[in-house]
Amino acid sequence: MKQPNFLVIVADDMGFSDAGCYGGEISTPNLDALASNGVRFTQGCSAGRCWPSRACILTGNYYQQVPKVPADGKLPDWGRPLPHYLKPLGYRSYHSGKWHVNQFPAPFAMGGFDRSYYIRDYDRNFEVKDHRLDDQPLPPVKPGSGYYSSTAIADHAVTFLKEHARSHAKEPLFLYLAFVVPHFPLHAPQEDIDAYRGKYDQGWDAVRDARMKRLETMGIVRGGLSPRQPRTKPRWNLKPNELAKQIGPGEAPWAVSWRSLTPAQRSFQAKKMEIHAAMIHRMDREIGRVIDRLKAMGEWENTVTLFVSDNGASAEQIIRGDGHDKRARMGDGDSYLCLGPGWSTASNTPFRYHKSWVHEGGIATPWIMHWPAGIKSHGALRHTPCHLVDIVPTMLDLAGQKRDPEWRGRNRPPLAGVSLAPALRRDVEVRRECIFFRHIGHRALRMGKWKLVSVHRGKWELYDMEADRTELHNLATRYPARVRRMASIWERHHDTFVGQAGEVRD
Repeated sequence: MKQPNFLVIVADDMGFSDAGCYGGEISTPNLDALASNGVRFTQGCSAGRCWPSRACILTGNYYQQVPKVPADGKLPDWGRPLPHYLKPLGYRSYHSGKWHVNQFPAPFAMGGFDRSYYIRDYDRNFEVKDHRLDDQPLPPVKPGSGYYSSTAIADHAVTFLKEHARSHAKEPLFLYLAFVVPHFPLHAPQEDIDAYRGKYDQGWDAVRDARMKRLETMGIVRGGLSPRQPRTKPRWNLKPNELAKQIGPGEAPWAVSWRSLTPAQRSFQAKKMEIHAAMIHRMDREIGRVIDRLKAMGEWENTVTLFVSDNGASAEQIIRGDGHDKRARMGDGDSYLCLGPGWSTASNTPFRYHKSWVHEGGIATPWIMHWPAGIKSHGALRHTPCHLVDIVPTMLDLAGQKRDPEWRGRNRPPLAGVSLAPALRRDVEVRRECIFFRHIGHRALRMGKWKLVSVHRGKWELYDMEADRTELHNLATRYPARVRRMASIWERHHDTFVGQAGEVRD
């Protein structure tokens, strides 16, 4: 049997319950079709932030383990990007979209991809100023050109697939499709925004309740809906007075009750969520174009497709790039809006916290796997905990490589993840010691059904994730010995990573 192709699709800052197949009201027919003809993992985990997650996806090691490329530009002895694993197995590798892997600044030269379209300027979706083809700068996008990041990412992916069909049809392929959306700023084509006009006038509390009911009906989550956290936001957010000054009176800096907002705030906030939904709507349609190309090539049946998000939805409220023009139509390129903590809470239903935290709201990701030739279950759920570090070992396993291919250095650490191949066949727990998390002082460790977690070097909390996935009942005082044992294991991993990479970075 021919080795499978791989299509890895990554959304940026997409919440756990945004897609229809994870309880959302956003139209995602292509993702839903992948889910209904494949499997959905209910306990997929990211690293909580853009660049740590991408390092995990592309190296199979935790971000904190991976050494940076030294001054001589040579790849390190471990943590090499995925195409370097696949090339000895005969694969051609293609990248289109965001990169943001701090250890390897160039996807074509250092990442090992055979072709790459790289959007470095992810503070814009229309008039992108810095984008590159095979690491070479392209001209800035001209105003009025009709460019939109998700469409351009799919365009280049389709071009690479056509080239592959012409010149390398006998070779298996890996396509890394990394969208910029729905990361801020909230930019979307007006026709897509119009599709959601009035959809969110009911507010984030009603949306959360409806999503929670669908998640429970689907069997994806057990446990109560987490409460809103009205005083929780990233510490780097603009202050409320600055938001009012730079954005206007419609901005809402806290995840408060929808009913407590002013009429101006309700109108403004509902419009922001319409744009967020439109970004995901457009991404889904562009995913469909890439799928259609693989079908036209006759490669779809033997393509393993994986969809994940790099972290939970973002509560950030900042302004970068060219700033924000309050006169601009919301969603246009001259506007610069962020989702904010109210709608981020809804996007992360049913969980607490947001992007950058390592409670479930920050790390829980939709995780869909589809492979017509290899996955016989259609629409089934998989409940084993998994992490982005599992992607590399899973792909190597499915490609027929049962162990880490030889590379430089005998003292390199093993891949941090495990193969999820057994869970593609049936709903089994994939064995491992633990899953490690650390980001900007937030810490966590997952061992079986138990999760140890703390906010910014604070007190450890302990949760039984089988009974309490939404982290509502802290059991740390009931099981102090378990807390001490798991904390010791977290410290051991932390110290090991310091020894491997020379530091533990955030």
